[in-house]
Amino acid sequence: MSPRKSVAETAATRSRIIDSALTLASTDGLEGLTIGRLATDLEMSKAGVIGHFGSKEALQLAVLAAAVERFRLRVPARAVGARPGTERLTRAFDEWIDYMTEVEGHGGCFLTSVASEFDGRPGPVRDAVLDALASWSAYVTAELSTAIEARELPPRTDVEQLAFELNGVALAANQSIQLHRDPQAPTRARRAVARLLIAP
Repeated sequence: MSPRKSVAETAATRSRIIDSALTLASTDGLEGLTIGRLATDLEMSKAGVIGHFGSKEALQLAVLAAAVERFRLRVPARAVGARPGTERLTRAFDEWIDYMTEVEGHGGCFLTSVASEFDGRPGPVRDAVLDALASWSAYVTAELSTAIEARELPPRTDVEQLAFELNGVALAANQSIQLHRDPQAPTRARRAVARLLIAP
């Protein structure tokens, strides 16, 4: 086996472990991930699984990073073509709501679930969740500021408050979709976002 092939196969195995862990964590939570379950599902030894990461926490961080990248490609990346400001934000939240309703081995927004799971647990995983949420909040506030400059929103709009309310709609939508199985939740969420982004 050539060294190049070995590196490629190692990377492929690591990616396969992360994908499987992400699927499990979506139903059992990041803390519910067990090396034994992963090893069984992947037909690997426990040592073979953990050897790619070094610790369970490192595996959790890798899974979280994969989820963040999935969210980035699924939500803000699909809104790039929209006009900056309210149009782009409407598109981004629309994509986020769609993402919550999709089934890719799991349902709902993984980041939202992990944020609830680790909100009271200090440590590297919580810090990584905070970084991801801070990045999203920065995206939202930047688009709101652009909307104000373009006179799509009143000049005295409280950007932080509006961002809080928009994210609150998304959190409520995720819970209604996943916990209550409310088929009207996506529509209600989109109406709420539209109402918040329409200038009085």
